Amino acid sequence: MEKIPHLQIGKWQFALPIVQGGMGVRISGPPLVAAVANQNCLGTLTTIGLMNVYQGIKHKDYIEICNNALTDQINKLRALTDKPFAVNVMGALSNREELIKTAVQAGAHIIVYGAGIPKNLPDLVENNNDVALVPIISSARLAKIILTLWKRYARMPDAFIIEGPLAGGHLGFSLEQLNNPTEYNLEKILVDTLKIIEPFEQEIGKKIPLIVAGGIYTGADIAHFLSRGASGVQLGTRFVATHECPVHQSFKQAYIAARKQDIMIIKSPVGMPGRAIRNPFLINLENKPDGKIKCPYYCIEGCERDNAGYCIAEKLINSYNGELNDGLIFSGANVHRIDKILSVKELIDELVSGILCA
Repeated sequence: MEKIPHLQIGKWQFALPIVQGGMGVRISGPPLVAAVANQNCLGTLTTIGLMNVYQGIKHKDYIEICNNALTDQINKLRALTDKPFAVNVMGALSNREELIKTAVQAGAHIIVYGAGIPKNLPDLVENNNDVALVPIISSARLAKIILTLWKRYARMPDAFIIEGPLAGGHLGFSLEQLNNPTEYNLEKILVDTLKIIEPFEQEIGKKIPLIVAGGIYTGADIAHFLSRGASGVQLGTRFVATHECPVHQSFKQAYIAARKQDIMIIKSPVGMPGRAIRNPFLINLENKPDGKIKCPYYCIEGCERDNAGYCIAEKLINSYNGELNDGLIFSGANVHRIDKILSVKELIDELVSGILCA
């Protein structure tokens, strides 16, 4: 590839078409997001698990604690970079609307919305066109639903992120779909979505960029998807294995030690499949589920915590803090390929070199 295209999302332009995905419970925290942004890519701050675990917390207090924690995270990020950044919000969160409003008020440039249909997202940013809106989708059908719903706002998404079945963490696919890679794969979803959005692009007179995610590991992977019509790519797992990622060092070492056979699909309490690394917690869970638990947050609507036998927020926070024997380690499908920790600059340089050589 002779020249790497820039990525335009709303009014915000990035010299490189590389996005660092939002990873919950503080994994994509200010140090990582700032380092990515300072390399002229898009960094994404998480809104999930920013506080400590409080048993018996009242929901109204939980909302205030989350808003204050998110404001603090954004202030810390803005002290590290003056570049534009995104904030990721899960639609399954019970306090999603408050988090979106807080993010906009605190200075977020882009809102990324996943794990749900963002029916009223334009309303939540009060039609502020300076704030770009980027839904995460897993199918062309969902793209069409969102585009049709948003016609009433006279506003279209500023981009879509397509997360394929090889992504880490929660997945927007059923187990049956995950077992049918011929029909459900990132490239096919990209091609189908390009066809779906074309009439909407013609109607509004501008491009709706598609950013693909899930299983992208090398610069050659990036070049391939750019050649197939994507405007950018999103990576998550590779950014965990960087010096700037604030997760505990033992979490990063778990990535390095992971073998292909260690990667498994689990049933998450939130009702979606998830991709994680097999560890003592998951082995114990298979043998003897914990049963009913006390809910510390009431953070996820429709959470099946009793059936799952654990609180996912608590187990993700445990892993973040290095308590891996009692924690959940989310990862992408290619985590077994990681063999060392890099700086964000070294990773970006490697990816850029791979794109140019493709």
